[in-house]
Amino acid sequence: QVQVVESGGGLVQPGGSLRLSCAASGTILRINVMGWYRPTPGKQRELVASFVTGGRWDYADSVKGRFTISRDYAKNMVYLQMNSLEPEDTAVYYCYADVREGSRWSVVYWGQGTQVTVSS
Repeated sequence: QVQVVESGGGLVQPGGSLRLSCAASGTILRINVMGWYRPTPGKQRELVASFVTGGRWDYADSVKGRFTISRDYAKNMVYLQMNSLEPEDTAVYYCYADVREGSRWSVVYWGQGTQVTVSS
């Protein structure tokens, strides 16, 4: 079994910064991808950022230039540095880990989510 735990959410004023952390632990042979999603009005969810093992990363157009995703391979962690936050960034941010577990090459696990609120 694999656990995914997020931390670092909170309340911040527009223009401020927050750093989210996410740790994956358990019976992990290899992490394929780690990243962050958030629900958005009118959409089921939006991929905020992802980091593929090996060094490829992707961002939603709405956060490019403001958010940065990074990985700590040794600790099975991923971080999301969020700068220049806007009220539209307010959401629960969910971390996910796509892992190789036993004989299964790709299994996705989700965290419980961490609330980010951008408001003056």
